[in-house]
Amino acid sequence: MTFLRRPTWFAVALTVAGILVFVRLGVWQLDRADEKDELLRRFAASAAADVEDFGAVAEVPPGDRYPRVDVRGAFVPGHYYLLDDQTHGGKVGVHVYAPFAPRGKDPYLLVDLGFLPKESGANPRLPPLPPGETEIHGLYVPPPGVGIRMGGDRLPLQKGGEKTLVYIDIGEIGADLGRSLYPRVLLLDADPASIYTRDWTPGFMPPARHRAYAFQWFTFALAALVIFVLLHRKRR
Repeated sequence: MTFLRRPTWFAVALTVAGILVFVRLGVWQLDRADEKDELLRRFAASAAADVEDFGAVAEVPPGDRYPRVDVRGAFVPGHYYLLDDQTHGGKVGVHVYAPFAPRGKDPYLLVDLGFLPKESGANPRLPPLPPGETEIHGLYVPPPGVGIRMGGDRLPLQKGGEKTLVYIDIGEIGADLGRSLYPRVLLLDADPASIYTRDWTPGFMPPARHRAYAFQWFTFALAALVIFVLLHRKRR
């Protein structure tokens, strides 16, 4: 003899669907936590890694790490790409990207010069790029994630040497430059003499918070089951 009343098919379907959705969301949050752990591990390992030859990793970079490289060449004058709505230390600003022409290579390399805060709500004044041939050092990493493209960057409609972006798209920037770009970007090493802030610790939601959200979703799944039982138990 069961202690539950016979539920309707709708109640069963709704409960099962809810539990499945909540569990799936919890698993997704756990997967995101694992991804963030791996990303932090790669950045930590790169900080102590030996310098590699850029030519060996430029076209086909390793998928499991972020190489530290030295590149000799020259910055392409007259081109800045400002990734808008960035924050650092509680300040709103931009990440400044500039194309770099490696010596003896055809594609350009997109270089993240670092973060600059906005000045009274306007884009900051940019210092000039180093003239002539120079050597740059940094981490060779994938470009920042795009997320949802709300209306696009409208990059082709912008004129002048400084163009503001809401995401970094290697293909679109290459088309704007009229030159192909390498698949990754270079995060320049910190320089005390530079006005740019170069703190390359990923600024994302920490793994612990993803795991807290996963626990929350699993709790919702359990709550859905408990509510189903309470609503259908037989009353004495």
